[in-house]
Amino acid sequence: MKYDFTALELKWQAYWKANDTFVIEDDFEKPKYYVLDMFPYPSGEGLHVGHPEGYTATDIVARFKRMNGFNVLHPMGWDAFGLPAERYAMKTGIHPSITTKKNIQNFKRQLQSLGFSYDWSREINTTDEHYYKWTQWIFLKIFNSYYDKDENKARDISELPIPAELNSPEKEQERNDYIDSKRLAYIDRMPVNWCAELGTVLANEEVDEWVEKGYRVERKPMSQWMLRITEYAERLLDDLKFVDWPHGTLELQKNWIGRSEGAELDFHSEDNSKKLSVFTTRPDTLFGVTYMVLAPEHSLVDFFTTDEHKADVEKYTEAATLKSDFDRQLEAEKGAKTGIFTGGYVINPLSGEKVPVWIADYVLITYGTGAIMAVPGHDQRDYDFAKAFDIPVKFVISSDGKPYTSDSEAFTENGISIDSGFITGLKSKEAIQTMIEHLEKEKIGFGKIQYRLRDWLFSRQRYWGEPIPISTDSKSRYHYDKELPLKLPPSDDFKPAGTGESPLANILDWVEYKDDQGNTYKRETNTMPQWAGSSWYYLRFADPKNFDNLIDAKNEKYWLGDTGVDLYVGGAEHAVLHLLYARFWHKVLYDYGLVTSCEPFKKLVHQGLILGTDGSKMSKSRGNVVSPDDVVASHGADAFRLFEMFMGPLEQMKPWSERGIEGVYRFLTRVWRLYITDSGELEPGLLVETSDEKQKNENEKILHQTIQKVTEDIEKLSFNTAISQMMVFMNNATQHKNIGKLAAETFVKLLSPFAPHICEELWEKLGNKETVLSQPWPVFNKEKTQESTMEFVIQVNGKVRAKIIGEAGTSEDTLKQLALEQESVKRHIDGKEIRKIIVVKNRLVNIVV
Repeated sequence: MKYDFTALELKWQAYWKANDTFVIEDDFEKPKYYVLDMFPYPSGEGLHVGHPEGYTATDIVARFKRMNGFNVLHPMGWDAFGLPAERYAMKTGIHPSITTKKNIQNFKRQLQSLGFSYDWSREINTTDEHYYKWTQWIFLKIFNSYYDKDENKARDISELPIPAELNSPEKEQERNDYIDSKRLAYIDRMPVNWCAELGTVLANEEVDEWVEKGYRVERKPMSQWMLRITEYAERLLDDLKFVDWPHGTLELQKNWIGRSEGAELDFHSEDNSKKLSVFTTRPDTLFGVTYMVLAPEHSLVDFFTTDEHKADVEKYTEAATLKSDFDRQLEAEKGAKTGIFTGGYVINPLSGEKVPVWIADYVLITYGTGAIMAVPGHDQRDYDFAKAFDIPVKFVISSDGKPYTSDSEAFTENGISIDSGFITGLKSKEAIQTMIEHLEKEKIGFGKIQYRLRDWLFSRQRYWGEPIPISTDSKSRYHYDKELPLKLPPSDDFKPAGTGESPLANILDWVEYKDDQGNTYKRETNTMPQWAGSSWYYLRFADPKNFDNLIDAKNEKYWLGDTGVDLYVGGAEHAVLHLLYARFWHKVLYDYGLVTSCEPFKKLVHQGLILGTDGSKMSKSRGNVVSPDDVVASHGADAFRLFEMFMGPLEQMKPWSERGIEGVYRFLTRVWRLYITDSGELEPGLLVETSDEKQKNENEKILHQTIQKVTEDIEKLSFNTAISQMMVFMNNATQHKNIGKLAAETFVKLLSPFAPHICEELWEKLGNKETVLSQPWPVFNKEKTQESTMEFVIQVNGKVRAKIIGEAGTSEDTLKQLALEQESVKRHIDGKEIRKIIVVKNRLVNIVV
């Protein structure tokens, strides 16, 4: 009977659906395992073969854990808000909800065609009002919180200590302003990536994509909602010790947070009317400052710019607005040196010297104070800039405390201070501490821990996003919706408002409303970024039908407990932002006792990219995209799944191969033919165990080796080597046929997480009524995995002189005797004194003469 993969795959997919095979219950008595995929954005292009790689890996683990007695939570949903759907709506007038629904249907069809064991009863969609009700609820929790630095946690804003002088009735506005300044969600005027054609702010990571499509993006100051993630910087850094994540991802998180110890101090303008604050990790170099640099967006640029330099400065700053922060940093790293002198000066608070103020786009307003003190003698980038613009270089540290100079590079090591007043002669560590103490004593500055991490820019000027449930009254006081969700209003106009506001600003009867007392309010017209819904979705899967609470405490404790998600698999492109934002939201919820773990994701794995057959990244523009639909039609879902895992280690990048998928398909065909006769019946000889005792032992050994290897490799996510071992089993079984019922059933169980459809069919053919997924996982006998015979190496003075085959566990005395009887050994020991014979059990004999 032909291996008709299409028929049997459709059969078992229908069976699983009809029988709710993958639906799980909150059975708190069973051990749990929560395995999660980073849920996808449902684009109109559907899946390509690279997308299901991680999904296949998690499905193998989910099936394996279920067969090992775990209650497995393995859900799927949709990160469905986003700019592409809105952009399509702008062009076509079709509401984003319509195209999003269509895209989801296609994605779901594709995933179901691959036999993934998702519990679709728990499916979530970030655009569903029942879901984003709780996204809004979490935002309001953040809005109504401040960070208590003494307790190192978020607390309700109602508990915020108010300065006594603000408690009088006439100070109401100042009191409200003070409260708002402490909220974890606040509005600030910030430089953002503004795209006028799209009518929205873009996240840094979105800029390159839209610039490549021909859109113009500029840096522009705008009032935006911000989330005070910086208050959690130290916890976000420290708590990484609790997770099992790839080393590279941990380093990216640490670098993004960017903890630095140093000092913040002020340089005053010549007329003492303004102060320029800077942060430095090397306050011991203060006597070596020869120029200052402002970011082009710095608020003091106009103050320091003289009339003589005004035109050049304006031209330079305008050019800088067209570059993203990433591009500016990249250009600086490549050695690009651009800058302009303002004509202004500040005074070095220690030396009293005038220091020129420059502008350069390698300094970012979003890092530190947006200004730096440049010490070209001890920073290579400052040195290169100084040389390019003929700025003096001073050396104030040397390795031995003697005068130092160089015409080619900065001295960037620790050493001994020179020409530095009261710290001259001190080693760097002592000099830094002494300088900080001096700054604090003289009230010039103070010691400080600085982070690279910036507050989360939370506003988007879009229609297709979660509405922010905040309004303002006639006195600009904040009010928030107590009845959630605040729903998106119906609309057929998705074009930007033209005022820097979102399309929601055009819907006046939604924006402006009155309460029962006739008071007028104006709603926030910005929406949340796509990151919002994806920052907590792992919680919703644990309690998706709860309309009264974010998550039931029992469900949270059971499914997430003290460790969070047990296994989280997704792309390395989310190594920083999604993971950082999710960790931040989780910690706010942790502060309020709503979750019991301090981290959301215990173990994280990034699957490697699957490249096109041309070796480049799959993309529509390159024409190298392979659709899983085509592969399923030609070779079947099981072959697709098996090949995705057989291509190489999960984390590695690898190219798609048509030849490779053919090889795996032939393997499955061999499995089918081993079990099924041409007439479609179960091969009768398969279940008859061989009478040859030697072959029986060999079959048993390979079976237990295969159980051990597949079991251990699934636990390690080493799926390719598990498949290789199953191929070893098949080679032996195909050659000898009579492997017996135990081995035949065991192999089907082992293969089933990888190729579930064919295994369900074979399991049924073997006479079983329940699904193979409901069966217990096989257990190996360690003793039966051992080789019965093996090769022993015979050495004379460490050089190999013979090799012999013997029984495993042969005694030392027997091995010594056998070694001495070998003719090739006798030739090298004749006439010589044998000093000792060394035996390494089950490996070698070394005769020392």
